[in-house]
Amino acid sequence: MDVTDLLALALKAGASDLHLAAGQAPTVRVHGVLQRLPVPMATPDGLMRSMETLLDADPYRQWVAGHDLDLALELPALGRFRVNLFRQMNGPALTFRLIPARLACAESLGLGEIAQTIGQYRDGLVLIGGPTGSGKTSTLAALLDQMSRERALHIVTLEDPIEVVHASHQGVVNQREVGRDCCSFAQGLRSALRQDPDVIVLGELRDLETIRLALRAAETGHLVLATVHTRSAVNSIDRVVEVFPAQGKAWVRAMLADSLRVVVAQVLVGRRGGGRVAAREVLVVTDAVRNLIREGRMAQLHSAMQTGAAEGMQTLDGAMRQLRARGLLAE
Repeated sequence: MDVTDLLALALKAGASDLHLAAGQAPTVRVHGVLQRLPVPMATPDGLMRSMETLLDADPYRQWVAGHDLDLALELPALGRFRVNLFRQMNGPALTFRLIPARLACAESLGLGEIAQTIGQYRDGLVLIGGPTGSGKTSTLAALLDQMSRERALHIVTLEDPIEVVHASHQGVVNQREVGRDCCSFAQGLRSALRQDPDVIVLGELRDLETIRLALRAAETGHLVLATVHTRSAVNSIDRVVEVFPAQGKAWVRAMLADSLRVVVAQVLVGRRGGGRVAAREVLVVTDAVRNLIREGRMAQLHSAMQTGAAEGMQTLDGAMRQLRARGLLAE
């Protein structure tokens, strides 16, 4: 079986990911659980031959030379995939992440209220946190799509790679891929500030320079949306602060206090009847929260979320209780 046949099997199984590695049985992830496909082990030659027909010459040569690569791949009749190519002890390996053909709307993802809140902002920083595979990309894409439909905006995205392809609705959406359309997130962000953007979307806050530029963009009249790999709203703020050296922490806390608008952190949990559903923690930056951030009292932010329901805040425990009350949680 070649790679396209295996992808077809993965799609038929309802998988979110397909893992291929020389010397191992092809494996899919369905609703968060790994399952082996009933097919023979992948061979080095088979994987290389299949991918040589699917990849452009340059990324294929880089992969053969031993480089790790992230890219997006669109295959006729199968759809769009995010692909990571790497080498392991037995030879070549790949991970495919399915990008849904139909973009889920904010309402269907349970984002109705928070999407309306974020849609009102004209500037500032919005963080979407969560561990790998928690649906951050889908959440960010749904928020971007709703803003594009409801307001005439110039939206610039910086992604590595581009996953969800957006249409320009009322305004203009320009999607840029790091490594192809710009050298780095930081360089792309510098350029974006000269492109008359209303909204800047960062696939990930990765390093000090990108975070510094994102905070300055948020401070100077742009709305910046970005993802971070964290497990809670408080941890998302901590992650941004901890990137900076000791002498810069007071500066970044002051910048966050002024520019941060809301933090959403999510995990996927089992849904009754099958599948998974997102449980989201929401921290809205009120004056009280702003003071806590500025003074470095991060430990008290969780209490602020517990008492901030009137402002739209919610803890993860509260989100789980709501899902259970609605009969959505698998027991």
